[in-house]
Amino acid sequence: MKTSTGAPYLSVVFSFRNEECVLPELIRRVRAAVAGARAEGLVGRHEIIFVNDASNDRSLALLKEQAQGHDDIRIINMSRTFGVAPCVLAGFAYAQGDAVVYMDADLQDPPEIIPDMLRAWQSDEGVEVVHTQRRLRQGEPWFKILITNIGYTILNRCCTVVIPREAGDFKLLSRRVVTHLLQFHEQNPFMRGLVAWVGFKQVFVQYDRQARFAGDSKFFVLGRKVISNFFNSAIVNYSVLPLHVATYLGFGVILLDLLLLARVFFTKAQLADVPGGMIILMAVLFMGGVQLLCLGVIGLYLNAVHEQGKKRPAYIVESTFGFSTEPSDHAAPKRA
Repeated sequence: MKTSTGAPYLSVVFSFRNEECVLPELIRRVRAAVAGARAEGLVGRHEIIFVNDASNDRSLALLKEQAQGHDDIRIINMSRTFGVAPCVLAGFAYAQGDAVVYMDADLQDPPEIIPDMLRAWQSDEGVEVVHTQRRLRQGEPWFKILITNIGYTILNRCCTVVIPREAGDFKLLSRRVVTHLLQFHEQNPFMRGLVAWVGFKQVFVQYDRQARFAGDSKFFVLGRKVISNFFNSAIVNYSVLPLHVATYLGFGVILLDLLLLARVFFTKAQLADVPGGMIILMAVLFMGGVQLLCLGVIGLYLNAVHEQGKKRPAYIVESTFGFSTEPSDHAAPKRA
């Protein structure tokens, strides 16, 4: 909900791991963008929250150096590596802003877009979410862009909510939306799906994504983390289509068996020989493959129930820096 008096308080949340080569430039550009927004009256106070996903380089030391002489840097140190989405939720739990922007720390998403996001948010009282939508993806190979487009197509054909195309994890959320998101206690949270699921009025700001400022990407498009997030977080949490596919395959196999059986009886009626060995082999292999596929699909859903049933916290905070207050009761990372 927007504030009725004064310029809004802005929180900018970064989840990162081992980004020492990027952090100084990132902080400089975020501060410059926020200063420009403040000059326009779009924002009043601000805070920059860095959720440190157990980095083992000089990232933490650099952040503390950058904090000297300023009161805007906050740090949340995780007890171990938990992943991007849990760290973002940790940042939400500690954020105090009327508007919360969350984004990656690699400078592919330019902080200079933040004033545009604030304008879009304040242009209409009903706007609660501002997505940034990529027009161009600089520095990314055609293969990655192709796989990404295929992924969006699959998601939007089988998920129960529409995931906006080319709208990644660079968004502005109102305090109202953040409060609702913190009520969720999902294992393997899929942030884009959660933001789409909560609803409310959502608008878009177009931008060109830049090449990574320094270092190498930690998320290869066909890497284990990316594939696991796609299936376990996105597909399983937001679609029952795989279960329907398994059911249809079962009916298809039964129909195929009936057709083969009819063919055998027809051939026998004509007193012709039936090449039984090959037919049996093909039928057994096909049936076995379908059974394994169906068991695998069911296993994914059972594993999701198993993980959720443990009621473990999504993350554990080891220590914090720069915060004057702890997260409020409604925002604290609790388990039911």
